[in-house]
Amino acid sequence: MAADKPRQPSSTGRRFRTIAISAAVVLVVALGGAAGLDAAGYLPVDLIGNGSPTPTPSPSASPTPPRSPAPDVLSPASSSAAAAIPARRLRALLGRAALGRGVGAAVIDAATGDVLLDQDDASARTPASIAKLTTAAAALMTLGPQHRLTTRVAAGATAGEVVLVGGGDTTLMVGRPTARDYPQRASLSALADATAAALRGLASAGGGASTPGATPSASPRVTVTVRVDDSLFTGPSVAPEWPKTYLSSVVSRVSALSVDGGRVRPDANGRVPDPAIAAGQDLARLLAARGITVKGSVRRTTSPAGARTLAQVLSPTVAELVEADLSASDNDLAESLLRLGAIARGRPGSFTAGRATVTEVLGELGVPTRGLDLRDGSGLARSSAIAPVTLARLLQVASGTEHPVLRTLVTSLPVAGFTGTLADRFTQPPSDSGGGLVRAKTGTLTGVSTLAGLTEQSGRTLVFVVMSDQVPATGTLAARAALDRFAAAVAG
Repeated sequence: MAADKPRQPSSTGRRFRTIAISAAVVLVVALGGAAGLDAAGYLPVDLIGNGSPTPTPSPSASPTPPRSPAPDVLSPASSSAAAAIPARRLRALLGRAALGRGVGAAVIDAATGDVLLDQDDASARTPASIAKLTTAAAALMTLGPQHRLTTRVAAGATAGEVVLVGGGDTTLMVGRPTARDYPQRASLSALADATAAALRGLASAGGGASTPGATPSASPRVTVTVRVDDSLFTGPSVAPEWPKTYLSSVVSRVSALSVDGGRVRPDANGRVPDPAIAAGQDLARLLAARGITVKGSVRRTTSPAGARTLAQVLSPTVAELVEADLSASDNDLAESLLRLGAIARGRPGSFTAGRATVTEVLGELGVPTRGLDLRDGSGLARSSAIAPVTLARLLQVASGTEHPVLRTLVTSLPVAGFTGTLADRFTQPPSDSGGGLVRAKTGTLTGVSTLAGLTEQSGRTLVFVVMSDQVPATGTLAARAALDRFAAAVAG
């Protein structure tokens, strides 16, 4: 078909890239934020929340002109010609060999809820990382977008013992964020500073964690043992379906206490065998560097109820954590959010309770959950199953005004050709016409390729989901290209 031939970038796509890049430069210089973009007309008002985390180019910068209906165009019964989408062409793209057999897809008008395209959209399939949309939504609804996670050091049950207590913040870092870093992550080094100061203050006052029998002085000698408490999360730390190889580079053992996502180094993919103990060892090293004598090895304990807090640091807001999760497809953060949502509903912080909470929250939002079966929070488990219509309706709800706390779910999605996991996609013909116009979450496992997001067409917002879990084993890149062509076609 002629429509399938490679074509040059459209004038609309080129114009949007120019506008979007210029807008980004202005934002960096003027620190204008999302409100500036709205005033300039680059983001639709209904997709911007107060305090949208990062100003990024939007799919709505330069709406394409209304099209005349054509024989291969399907429109909702109540819509005008401007609301049409090229359904026949979209179905042809879904039938490409690169996607394998049994592809499921849905396209929905976000404002009206009209179904513009339905290809087996009620049948659940392996979602891969687009499952993160459900865990992120549950976290926003249960915790609230402005909630922050606390990592603290508390006095232990015995004299001279300090306990590092985890609050589920996988973004906690050993070092310190620079002024330009976004979001501003909590720092273990800053926690060590405050802890050392508190210990010296207690020692000077003649109590706390000073060495027994020591004489108070201007600079008292302080000796402590370090313990860790990661009891906020319960149950297995590894999903049964995760291959052992995942634990070396893809995801850490799920823990309420970790530093740098449980990595061996901040810039490495390798993972430590026990994130909580490793975090305690990092704290012990940092305290020693600040003149605190640390004796013994780091061990687990449970912080006593009502224990005195010596120091604490706070994570970015949940809205910022969701943005980091969806933009970079952060497996560790997604697993933590799954459990934190369960805890917020009075359940244990486990895989099982997290799954139940996600299903409960989606049901409360009016999102269909038939066939929903999450085996983890990140989408790494192959037996997880979600129907395209579930994700499509969730994104429709998030793009509306009835549940403003979900706005972050939309504004956090990577922008085609610009940000996150879509930064290097939609950059070549024939999908480059969707650059800057598509905002979507990606999902990839061997044999699984998925894409779920939103775009602007003819001045309105369309939600789309396309899922294939029968991709040829060596065809990941070809499947990715097919998904991008589909999304670009939806964008018109």
